[in-house]
Amino acid sequence: MPSYKELLAQREQLDKQIKEAIALEKADGIAKAKLIIEQYNLTATDLFSRKAGVKSAGGKVAPKYRNPSTGETWTGRGKAPKWIEGRDRSSYLI
Repeated sequence: MPSYKELLAQREQLDKQIKEAIALEKADGIAKAKLIIEQYNLTATDLFSRKAGVKSAGGKVAPKYRNPSTGETWTGRGKAPKWIEGRDRSSYLI
């Protein structure tokens, strides 16, 4: 059975090989991506913009209800405000 020091040396060698393999595979992936980008004349907008119809997390939502006396609005999401709580919401629809 290998000694503790021998195992540590093996681990260092494996860590070095892993880093080299990652660097080679990353370079290969970048080269392939560049080739596809050039082949299809893609731009950063093509690659990273959000498509129409895809909802984004945490985006703004249009208000659905309005308090006629104060003008305060509510989207209908989350906890209902006190002015609409327990009431018929149809009369507050925008």
